[in-house]
Amino acid sequence: MITRTRIAATAAVVALAAALAGCAGGTAPSTSSAAPLGSVETMFGTVDIPQPADGDLTVVALGWSDAETALALGVVPVAVFDWQGFGADSKGVGPWATSLFGDTVPTIIDRGDESLNYEQIASLDPDVILNTRSGNDEAEFQRLSEIAPTVYGPAGTGAYATEWRDQVALVGAALGKKAEATALVTDVDAQITATAAANPGFSGKTVASVAKFGDAYGAYLPGDGRFDLLAELGFVNNPAITALPSNGFFATVSVENVGALDASTAVVLPLGFTAAETKADPLLASLPVVSAGRAVFLEPGTELAGAWGASSPLSIPVVLKELTPLLATAAA
Repeated sequence: MITRTRIAATAAVVALAAALAGCAGGTAPSTSSAAPLGSVETMFGTVDIPQPADGDLTVVALGWSDAETALALGVVPVAVFDWQGFGADSKGVGPWATSLFGDTVPTIIDRGDESLNYEQIASLDPDVILNTRSGNDEAEFQRLSEIAPTVYGPAGTGAYATEWRDQVALVGAALGKKAEATALVTDVDAQITATAAANPGFSGKTVASVAKFGDAYGAYLPGDGRFDLLAELGFVNNPAITALPSNGFFATVSVENVGALDASTAVVLPLGFTAAETKADPLLASLPVVSAGRAVFLEPGTELAGAWGASSPLSIPVVLKELTPLLATAAA
């Protein structure tokens, strides 16, 4: 099984990216005077990516699923940040994407002290840095931009909430792959549409996209790729969940409010527990959606759990293939 210690709720993810530490600066790579390879509109303004002087684009992929998105567009990053802990054997991406690296062994970027290793990134002499699904920290953006043109998410996007289609468009524009990005989105959209059409029983049924971590519970909301895919398949958020206080794309669910998770169907992602341990949780077990067998419990460390969290154009087809039959049984 694949260890993923970094799939977490918003609070845990934001804590991972919040602290910044100053490191020695790097020198931006030399580029030619040709027309820009790409120009991207981001939350921090327009970012131009010059043509690489040597003709070979050197890409460092830092954002959640940025590496998978670049790979899907035919560009192999020299370095990745392994958000989900897939590990060096998987080259820092989901196993569905590993083979796209070919013989390239990417550098795994460190964040041992909760701050990016800027010296390590600068030593790679990148032409462009991708950080499109991240904590949106402007100080981090400024520091990375001293090393190379750096692409963040669109204006108005919350932390770690860049929608996968926007991510594909941003990465495609940055890498000079706009046409390929459009085609990729069209292909994955067609797969989602076909899956929804083949499962009309999903339409209109309430759903809870649940996380259990420590002694707490939570629900993913619109803006999170996990919930958004369920919505595109026809499910609607349980009204009791929408009434809860939220933090971005996640609502913490207190013990007193666990009943809000009792939707027609639920998908439960344990964080730090096995699926069996989570099923045995007394509060969850008391919910009719669980006791009636209408909940899908994902086993941490499996390909499906990793794909569920990645929300990339390469992982979504994996989720459609593996999760849909489980949902169909639960929603029957």
